[in-house]
Amino acid sequence: MTALTLVAHALTPALRGLVLGGDAEPDPAGLAAARELPVGAGRELAADAVFAGPEVAAVRTAEALGLTPVVEPALRDREYGDWSGRGLEELLAADPERVTAWLERPHTATPGGESENDVLARVADWLGDLGEQYGERRTVLAIVHPAVVRAAVLYVLDAPAESLRHVDVRPLARVRLSLHEGSWSLAFG
Repeated sequence: MTALTLVAHALTPALRGLVLGGDAEPDPAGLAAARELPVGAGRELAADAVFAGPEVAAVRTAEALGLTPVVEPALRDREYGDWSGRGLEELLAADPERVTAWLERPHTATPGGESENDVLARVADWLGDLGEQYGERRTVLAIVHPAVVRAAVLYVLDAPAESLRHVDVRPLARVRLSLHEGSWSLAFG
């Protein structure tokens, strides 16, 4: 069995301001809170492998946990293309019909970006590769953008992309998954 704990990275100004994409530094208070989490070096969870998404906030959060992660491009936030770095309120004011349609239909990509289905497929591929690589009993930790945690949860539950709006992942939230006989499950307790 492989056990995977996903940790959403610390709060950033982009998350707070509903800014799409970008690569913001995490808030100092968020990093201080990360240092108190019961995961990481010498704490509750000793991992055989530690990964982080390529965002600065993911890497810095891992470092605050006392970990040195392998940066994994497949664990990156959703690509927002032309909308990257822009706030949701700004986009809604500029093009309310297009943004509303995008919010209501997660199968739709932003201009030059990824759809939610693209993110789900990328995360599912990574989970499949992880299962093949760590087929025996392993403990893995990954510090990622909240969008990646949502995608993993939807994939494991075999939920449609439309369910995205029903999965709220806050900074430093932890989700545990387990892989047994080729099938991922949410793991509680």
